[in-house]
Amino acid sequence: MLNALEVVTTVVVGLMVGVEFSVAFIMNRILDALPEDSSQLGHAHGGRMLGALMPFWYIGSLVLSAIWAVAGWHHHGAGLVVTAAGLLILSVVMSILLLVPINNRNKTWTPENRPADWKEQLRRWDRYHYIRVAVIVAAFTLLVAALA
Repeated sequence: MLNALEVVTTVVVGLMVGVEFSVAFIMNRILDALPEDSSQLGHAHGGRMLGALMPFWYIGSLVLSAIWAVAGWHHHGAGLVVTAAGLLILSVVMSILLLVPINNRNKTWTPENRPADWKEQLRRWDRYHYIRVAVIVAAFTLLVAALA
């Protein structure tokens, strides 16, 4: 049973990392290359779509990692799993404090109501997101290492 939990947790976290990596390094570049109104509308739509999904994914990843840490406490790699769970906690805190407030504003913007500094706000979100991606990549790496 512990083996199944380890694999499921690693796959769930790995898929989350893939989505967030894709947002950071692929989707945002595609959206930023579109004409201004289309770019902003695409960012707003992405914010609504992923903003509805990702909280469950982040919390689910954290819960799975915590269960793995408790269930495998006396097994090889437990310290790695605990550290990974700590990094996932950090990613959730970063999301709530830094990224979600910007996303909540962004997802309501249209070309008619967006603020003058909308591009700067999205660049700030990107900077925070790059850090969050590094944090979750580190958590994923630790989970993979704990499997060995």
